[in-house]
Order: sequence, then C-alpha cells, then structure tokens
Amino acid sequence: MKQTLLLLVGLTGALFIQAQTTKSKTKTTATTTTTGTATKAKADWSKLDLSSRPGDHFMIQYGSDMWLGKPDSVRTGGFSRHFNLYFMLDKPFKSDPHYSLGLGAGIGSSNMFFTNTYVNLKANTAKLPFTRVDSADHFKKFKLTTIALEIPVEIRHFSDPEHPGKSWKWAAGVKVGTLLKAYTKGKNLENKAGSSIYGNTYISKESDKRFMNGTVLGLTGRFGYGIFSVDAQYNLIGVLKDGSGPAMNKFSFGFTISGL
Repeated sequence: MKQTLLLLVGLTGALFIQAQTTKSKTKTTATTTTTGTATKAKADWSKLDLSSRPGDHFMIQYGSDMWLGKPDSVRTGGFSRHFNLYFMLDKPFKSDPHYSLGLGAGIGSSNMFFTNTYVNLKANTAKLPFTRVDSADHFKKFKLTTIALEIPVEIRHFSDPEHPGKSWKWAAGVKVGTLLKAYTKGKNLENKAGSSIYGNTYISKESDKRFMNGTVLGLTGRFGYGIFSVDAQYNLIGVLKDGSGPAMNKFSFGFTISGL
C-alpha cells in the first residue's frame, strides 16, 4: 500500500511537469493579423534572476486538529493541535518560474484531547474503547498523540518568483507517510468528586498503535504572503483501522512558517 501511494505521487508529479513543459512549447501568447500572418511570441523567463532564491528550507506548521465524523461517544475537548516540521527542496519550473515543485520529508504530530473519556490503547478488544469516566476516577488532562514520518509534495505558485519573501503565494499537494508511534498521556488522576488522588504532577502513559491506521494520505493547501501562510489538510484515510472503531477522518487548520 505505501509503495503504491509513493509511486502514484511520483507519477503524478512527473506527468504534471511534462504537461507544463509541453504546454509552454505550444502556447501562443500573441497573434498579429495586420500582415496577414500569425506571429507566435513566447515569454522569456531567462531574464528572471533566481540566484538569490533558496533551493532548500524548513517548513514549520502549527494549528488545530479535529476528527470529522466522530460519534457522541468520542468526546474530544480542549485545544487539540498539531506540530509539523519538514525539510523541503524547491524546484522552479523551467517553463514558468512562477511555479515550482516542493518536496521534502519530516515529522508530523497530532495531539487529540478528551473530556472525561478514557481511550484504552491496551484493550484486548477488536475495537478501540472510548469509555466515559464522569462518575469514576479520571485524568484531569488526557490526550492521544500520534507521530508519523511524512513526505509532503506541493505545486507552488509565486506572484514574484524573484523575491519570494515579498510575494503572494499558494500551494496545493499531498502528504504521504507512515505512523511511527501512538500513545495516550493522562495527567493528574482525580476521583469523581474532582479531588486529586496522587497529586497534580502524576502522569500515566500507554503506547500501542495496533488500532491506529498506519498510513498517512492527506490533501493539503496553503495561502499566504512572504514566509507566513494559513494551511489546511484533510486526511483521506481514516484515523482508525477498518473494524477498529468509528470511521473518522482528521482535518487540520493552522499556520505555516516557510522560507518559500
């Protein structure tokens, strides 16, 4: 599955670049009829100076996460969030330097917080339990964290390709990846009356990824100016494996800091 996804992404990128190259060779940008003959003119991108434009950079993303399609039994709460860090390469299109291909690799993490709900990753069951613990001992703060190795691929557009730090820009693409780790973290165990049992520094962690989907495949988009942009991502593959719980897909919205 993972090899197939990577192959599809590679083929899509190659076909897009080939299409742009072919299009640039056949595009007629101006036609003159006064002499009775058609004149073809092609943009001269050789005058653009991209020597000061970096070919590699870091991309940092931070923002909010949510699970779409979750039932009432999955009681997320608080500020569920992500933090992603990637090293990226930028390859301007020779046919039109306003466009470029961005690709890289890095780590993506997601922290989903829950309200009086215990998520038992160690459960000996076919489905991941989301247990209400309003009237039982429960953690004041409880979250499920996933960490994945990810490969983002983007098609980018710059209004001013020579000065990307002073340019409007948009990008659209995909992220593919594989899950590295999944764990829950509970802090400050309380009784049903809300009194701390072991003190507010008590922490409990459980790690297991057998319920979680091991493949990342998301559609991405961002828009901004200079090094700042807003971004969004929708994961096409569910949070949990088929048969391991409700069908839910992660949606993320946040901010990106990127050299390009």
